[in-house]
Order: sequence, then structure tokens, then C-alpha cells
Amino acid sequence: MDNEKQALIKQEITLALASEPDPANISRFFAEMLTESEMSNIVMRWELMKRLKAGVSQRQIAEELGLSLCKITRGSKILKDKQSVVARYLADLTEKAPD
Repeated sequence: MDNEKQALIKQEITLALASEPDPANISRFFAEMLTESEMSNIVMRWELMKRLKAGVSQRQIAEELGLSLCKITRGSKILKDKQSVVARYLADLTEKAPD
């Protein structure tokens, strides 16, 4: 499949998820569409980003999660980007966390 077609399909998925008001249905979507391994990779990346945002050192994250420093460095660069959506989502999550 060419890049243009992939971009159109990604847009379809994005619009479908953005229009879903029920988080349980989004969770079910992931369960239906992704293998356990694929979902595990997404969960691991999210945890990596949360730990970076919390100020945990890259070496500690590598040791605790068994990730390469390359993956962790990529996550760090994403969080440093002023337009990062992931950074904004994590900030929102932190603000909504119970005390």
C-alpha cells in the first residue's frame, strides 16, 4: 500500500476515534484491531513517556523497562517538542490525577 493510501486510512481511523465519546469503545477498538504484542508495545511506549515526563533518568527507564536507549532518546525528543501532542496529553493527565 502506498503512503498516500496509508495517510487516508490513518485519517479515517483518527476521525472514527475522535468521534467516539465512550472510552470503553475505544479500548474495545484497540482490543479488536491490535494483537496482544502490538498493544503491549503501545502500552510500553506510553509508560516510557510518562516516566520521562516525571523526570526519571533514561538509564533507569532502560533498566526497569528493558528498553534500548535509542527508544528512550526518541521519546525524550518528542517530549521536548513544544508542539508535542503526547506531552500535552501527559500534562493533562497529570493535572487530572487525584491527589
